[in-house]
Amino acid sequence: MTTCERGSLVLVKFVFADEKGAKQRPVLVVSGTSYNRGRREAVVAAVTSHVSRTLPGDYLVQEWAASGLVAPSTITGILRTIKQEMIVKKIGTLPVTELRAVETLLRETLELA
Repeated sequence: MTTCERGSLVLVKFVFADEKGAKQRPVLVVSGTSYNRGRREAVVAAVTSHVSRTLPGDYLVQEWAASGLVAPSTITGILRTIKQEMIVKKIGTLPVTELRAVETLLRETLELA
């Protein structure tokens, strides 16, 4: 199992609803170390390569290649809690400046600001 750290971009194996298959998808870990360690879960934001439209809460990654992503990508405002066992591997880390931008959008989306 891959260690889960805030700002990590990881591949997660999501099982289809009919449980007849699975697909690996990139996500950004947004939960902190104590949460991740204490619960053996992680709160993640979905990542998509559909960059043609940006919806509220979405962030277009500027340094996508340096972050370990294989294509231009958007970190979405779609959050999910996953079991850490679902993590296949770490593919990279979002630069701190971009992680701060995502955090700002999450606070606005959740009206925590």
